[in-house]
Amino acid sequence: MLLHFIFLVKEEELESRKWEFQYVEKMADFYKSWTEKVFSCKVDVQSDEMIVRSGGRFRLMDTPVILEDHLSRGEHIFHFYLTYFRPMWTDCTCEGYFAENFAMVWWQKSPKKDDIDFLREKNCTKVSHELAHEFLRQAKFKNYKELVHEIWDKHLFASLPFEYYDASHKKTEKNPLFATLDTSSIKF
Repeated sequence: MLLHFIFLVKEEELESRKWEFQYVEKMADFYKSWTEKVFSCKVDVQSDEMIVRSGGRFRLMDTPVILEDHLSRGEHIFHFYLTYFRPMWTDCTCEGYFAENFAMVWWQKSPKKDDIDFLREKNCTKVSHELAHEFLRQAKFKNYKELVHEIWDKHLFASLPFEYYDASHKKTEKNPLFATLDTSSIKF
């Protein structure tokens, strides 16, 4: 299975956000190993930028346009869109959306350049949330939506720490590069 991360970036922000796309590429490689360890699912990963041209009043970027792009790229590929806007509709408190072989999250722009901590805490965690939904769905896990939301709520409201990983994709508490939802309660 191909897991294709697509980083949406406005044309005028392309250069200033290159460092974020470099993080997305590393994150994609991380999620390749994470999905295998946690969900026993082997994936190939790819990451691309989708440059959004300015000035198109009649073709605003929104969820239906993203779904159209997903279908045009091949609905059998798992496309994961990292967007600069919130999904119009979501039942997730992480401001994401998922469907079969499709996910999107609002990828928040860091207030300062090279702030990896921000990307890890605000964005990488949301990616894990939506990936957990999809891989548990594929595994036909009963109540997968509720389970992921229960864990996520504990992260947000009950001080459950995220799981942290280093550049070698090993769990760590020092100098983490990636963060995911806590998967200790997910039992197959």
